[in-house]
Amino acid sequence: MAKLALSELTLSHFRSHKRAAVTLDGRPMAIFGPNGAGKTNLLEAVSLLSPGRGLRRAGADDLTRRPEALGWKITAILQSLHQTHEIETWAEAGQPRQLRIDGKAAPQVALGRVGRILWLVPSMDRLWIEGAEGRRRFLDRATLSFEPTHAEAVLTYEKAMRERNRLLKDMVRDAHWYTAVEAQMAQAGATIQRNRQTAIDELIQAQEAATTAFPTATLALTSPDPIPDDLQAALADNRSRDMAAGRTLIGPHRADLDAIFASKGVPAKDCSTGEQKALLISLILANGRALARDFGAPPILLLDEVAAHLDATRRAALYDEICSLGAQAFMTGTGPELFNELGTRAQYAEVTETDGQSIVTQKDSL
Repeated sequence: MAKLALSELTLSHFRSHKRAAVTLDGRPMAIFGPNGAGKTNLLEAVSLLSPGRGLRRAGADDLTRRPEALGWKITAILQSLHQTHEIETWAEAGQPRQLRIDGKAAPQVALGRVGRILWLVPSMDRLWIEGAEGRRRFLDRATLSFEPTHAEAVLTYEKAMRERNRLLKDMVRDAHWYTAVEAQMAQAGATIQRNRQTAIDELIQAQEAATTAFPTATLALTSPDPIPDDLQAALADNRSRDMAAGRTLIGPHRADLDAIFASKGVPAKDCSTGEQKALLISLILANGRALARDFGAPPILLLDEVAAHLDATRRAALYDEICSLGAQAFMTGTGPELFNELGTRAQYAEVTETDGQSIVTQKDSL
């Protein structure tokens, strides 16, 4: 199978790292060190090699190292299928993030065409019990991994919806003002719904086709109000209700991802904390398997503190699945003992902190 992996990663004035340079060989990378040393910052840097604001959804100014506040830069060499790409993304102080791929300025959506990156971070542990927004974001990340143009449809829809909401709040009743924005919302909304459903179908198929130590989830795309096929007509009919609410009440921006622990028939929100975590891991692995089949290579995986709440048996099963998939995974943990089961199948790096500066030391073994 072809490979999707970083071979070099360099950080300059990024978060707690004044400078860090890591050489990679395609194997998983296990990163260990005390809390607050800067391990997650390395994963965040890799996440910025994909479209969007990264795993913390931070603004460009928030990523710069303090107290210098000079701006920041990430440079990477990406082996993508049978091509090699040099990726540079950076932001000067007070300026928006910029991107170059192979020396040429590029939009962020271009990152989705050359690579695929998925992540699982501790803040997602509450995914099943908090609001629908986080689940939509999770689903859209998965959808984006299958269809890189999904981000454009979401941005188009959200921009048009903001304009419609402004008209609603201003109590504008002239239908002519709504026609164009509602047409945009309907067209982009249909694309969003189609892309999301395709992603769910891919995840379901990948779960069913695999023998895994992790539980499978029965998935469904839901909404508090059914999203009609003719969204444009529904938006027009719903203007009075929306005007009273001051916002748009129907559309894919209100969709939700419903998950049930398949073997028990229990909704994910009612499962134990360990079961909820296992379901998340299962979906990330299913996403990886589906991409390995469709994209031609497994995605890069970012798994922050993923081993902390797994027993040794399930931890070993996770590492076996990652290695079997052939994915380059970046995994963090507080101690090297969390990665004993990986042995020679992984690279290792220790992150320490001295005088407010993160230091990355690569190691041949634990």
